[in-house]
Amino acid sequence: MLQRTIPIAILSLSGIILMLAYFSPLTTSWGETVLGWFNVLAAVAFVLGAGNLLRVNLERISAQRSGWAYSAITLVSFFAMLAFGLLKLGAVPSEKHPDKHFAGAYEGPTAPYGWMYEYVLSPLTATMFAMLAFYVASAAFRAFRAKNTESILLLGTAFIILIAQTAAGMFLTGWIPQDSVFAFLRFDSMKIAITEYIQTAGMRAITIGIALGVAATSLRLILGVDKSYLSKS
Repeated sequence: MLQRTIPIAILSLSGIILMLAYFSPLTTSWGETVLGWFNVLAAVAFVLGAGNLLRVNLERISAQRSGWAYSAITLVSFFAMLAFGLLKLGAVPSEKHPDKHFAGAYEGPTAPYGWMYEYVLSPLTATMFAMLAFYVASAAFRAFRAKNTESILLLGTAFIILIAQTAAGMFLTGWIPQDSVFAFLRFDSMKIAITEYIQTAGMRAITIGIALGVAATSLRLILGVDKSYLSKS
């Protein structure tokens, strides 16, 4: 019984303190204390995440399951970045303390940690997102089929935005004067209307809905109605 009651009490108390700290300046220090606890828990979560990463990938390597080579690369990269970051290997000496190894900067591109991030991780990330463009194009081709009203609106909006982004948009409708009554027929004008008015209105509606969902979920957690984060045992 206590295994479920104590976590609920801690969560409810922390949530109430954070709400009071936001609305009342008298309890600001309480909120800062709770956020400090959160940082401690986040650090523990990083350790647990690293342990789970090791367990999953080591099991895949030992069992020689499909993709075990990728698991090996993941572990090698993990230990390399961990060593470069924790031990500050190759850190650039500090001007104030040149004889203190751990006082040196290790995030610059001249240090191994910064070099790996700048010239290995960043290019790989850019390559991955560049490859995603082909999957997006394939998904768009399947989605942009005028089967119903929603598909027609989606197809028309995408066509206008794509044409307006290229020189073809200016070539086709650039001859229409911007100060005329038909200026709204220009692709660049339609693009501005879509991105600044229609899209902004939709994004704000989505943001408001997300905020209401977060508030409702938070209240359910604070009041102890939602206990999904607890173990079933």
